[in-house]
Amino acid sequence: MGAQLRVYKRRIKSVTATKKITKAMEMIAASRIVKAQRKVAASTPYATELTRAVTAVATGSNTNHPLTTETDNPTRAAVLLVTSDRGLAGGYSSNAIKAADQLTERLRGEGKEVDTYIVGRKGVAYYGFRERKVADSWTGFTDSPSYADAKAVAAPLIQAVTTETAEGGVDELHIVFTEFVSMMTQMPVQNRMLPLSLDKAAEETGTKGEILPLFDFEPSAEDVLDALLPRYVESRVYNALLQAAASEHAARRRAMKSATDNAGDLINSLSRLANAARQAEITQEISEIVGGASALADATAGSDK
Repeated sequence: MGAQLRVYKRRIKSVTATKKITKAMEMIAASRIVKAQRKVAASTPYATELTRAVTAVATGSNTNHPLTTETDNPTRAAVLLVTSDRGLAGGYSSNAIKAADQLTERLRGEGKEVDTYIVGRKGVAYYGFRERKVADSWTGFTDSPSYADAKAVAAPLIQAVTTETAEGGVDELHIVFTEFVSMMTQMPVQNRMLPLSLDKAAEETGTKGEILPLFDFEPSAEDVLDALLPRYVESRVYNALLQAAASEHAARRRAMKSATDNAGDLINSLSRLANAARQAEITQEISEIVGGASALADATAGSDK
């Protein structure tokens, strides 16, 4: 019984140490969510106004531009997948990867070749383990992305969009990331960044149904769209990275809270088992003492006769 009690005590000590770690990680993730939410709120108005400007240019001109013009027979598409650099975030990365796989299958079903771009070590490891081709990847900043990181990610995407498909370019640009809805809800979403859907853009910016004013473009509408294209892609990528960072922290906080609660339940269960083992040990010792005393009394009574 003594050996079993030592095993329980050792396990309780180990689980208690783990509980302290998961609790600390939960608190750290909770503190970072607030900062990430503030960054999302600060970046959203810029992305919205930039989309409004692009919509105004596209509506007020007849310019054929990769930012707003649909290709008649698209043959190639690029997919940007945003995952995390670190684990311990529940199904955060796996859900985003699953959404990207579904999008890729749909695009290939439409007869399009797909180039995959990945942000985050989890996505890179997933594709590398399965020996899937990746056009480009970035790691090391998923929990706190900066605008410089967004520009680095957007650069090859812009290059691919502005290049002819015969030379390795793409007709469409999609992004898969996890949208932060609330502290308890984060949803993987699939958005097509390019070509921009004017109806969807008008709905996002709140201008659907409005009559837009007429504009004169200097030097030309095409030059304005050329200038807006990199800004638009960068802002959308930056907003997606910030949304994903907030979602990652929320998913990690929830996962660590669950781990902490489970550790507490396990400690309670082990404590009950340890108490039962201790009681059994005490009962056995008492039984041995009583049995020994009874045997000694019987032996003494026999000798007296």
